[in-house]
Amino acid sequence: MAPQLMDKATAEPTAERGGARGGAARLGTALLRSLRWAAPALLGYLVVRAIGIAVLLDWHVVYKQVTVESGRSGLYSLAKLWDAIWYQKIAQHGYAGTPATPGPIAPYQPYAFFPVYPMMVRVFWWVLPLPIYYAALVAAWVSSLAAAWGIFAVADKLYGRRTGVIAAVLWGVTPYAVVESMAYSELPFCALAAWTMYAAITRRWVLAGVLSTLAGLTRPTGAAVAAAVGIGAAWVLLSQWWQERRGTLRAEDRIAWWRLVLGAGIAPLGFVGFIAWVGYVKGSATGYFDVQKAWDSHFDFGKSTWESFHHMVTTQGGVWLPDPMVAATLLVSVVLLVVSILQRQPLVLIVFSAVTLVLALGDAAYFNSRARFLLPAFGLLLPVAAGLARSKTRGLAATVLTSAALCSAVYGGYVVFVYPNSP
Repeated sequence: MAPQLMDKATAEPTAERGGARGGAARLGTALLRSLRWAAPALLGYLVVRAIGIAVLLDWHVVYKQVTVESGRSGLYSLAKLWDAIWYQKIAQHGYAGTPATPGPIAPYQPYAFFPVYPMMVRVFWWVLPLPIYYAALVAAWVSSLAAAWGIFAVADKLYGRRTGVIAAVLWGVTPYAVVESMAYSELPFCALAAWTMYAAITRRWVLAGVLSTLAGLTRPTGAAVAAAVGIGAAWVLLSQWWQERRGTLRAEDRIAWWRLVLGAGIAPLGFVGFIAWVGYVKGSATGYFDVQKAWDSHFDFGKSTWESFHHMVTTQGGVWLPDPMVAATLLVSVVLLVVSILQRQPLVLIVFSAVTLVLALGDAAYFNSRARFLLPAFGLLLPVAAGLARSKTRGLAATVLTSAALCSAVYGGYVVFVYPNSP
């Protein structure tokens, strides 16, 4: 008996190690297969963003006197403009070590910025032999690739590979795609939001909840991701209960109720936890919202948006080009949301697009930030991508995407290096 027991004892760890290695190998194979399938989308996205960056650098040569430091390169300017500086200071010194700066309403404080992107910047800074501002840019660009991959994955699942490729490239040529070339937190947030939607659509609700938590630690609009996961999971749970009562629920379609509840339950923990932590640090339950007042950022149910529209229509003076561009983006987004609903996109994706749009329309922050707030709402692009994919006109998709890439690049340079405010 002793030799048999010893053989079993020594064999089991070996089998476990083999199983672990086999699991890792299968995961690696699956990731490689997925990457190959998404390669055309990622290559197309890289091409259009390379065009955008090349045009941005040309703009910098002409208008470098208005950048952060006229003696520095265009990439340095992209890495250091506006909010990017805050993320890098937090990555270097932490929240407590980053001092507030004077503002017209109240002091600007680092507690307005969520922690995931600064943590990424710090990791890239540790790993790469680069200054922190270039590490921040690399972290953002890597995140943008992950976002394009996630957008492709969702569109491929719902509409097919061709639509997925077009959707990923289309996301890279929107009017405010210039943000995808900057050291901003929108990029990791877009990546987490896209993969959260993919996890939910493929019925991985616990994973969706985990990714939603991370999204909520990246930007305050993580509330839209959490709402989508929570409402989507509740709808599936209710649908399963109804089908079970009628005896129409197939065994292979059943999702364990605890997975749905757990996914929905953990989805909002990221942004709720960060807001609670800021409240604790500031000694007030409204601490985070008090910090946001410095930027005049609060939800006013569309009052300031309406006033901005009214001003553009009635003013006797001129307006900056981004004003009508943002207005058009908001109006087109409303139309695309209606089309998305009519095309019966998955509920989780519709809720995410709708809540993101509501937050963009209802926020009191300065008007031209609204288009940037809509950047994660990639679901609004899917009807356009699907239409281009179905078109019988030869070369239409390539022509539209190429033209959009050039227009987006030129406009992006104007927004970054000529327009006086942040995009």
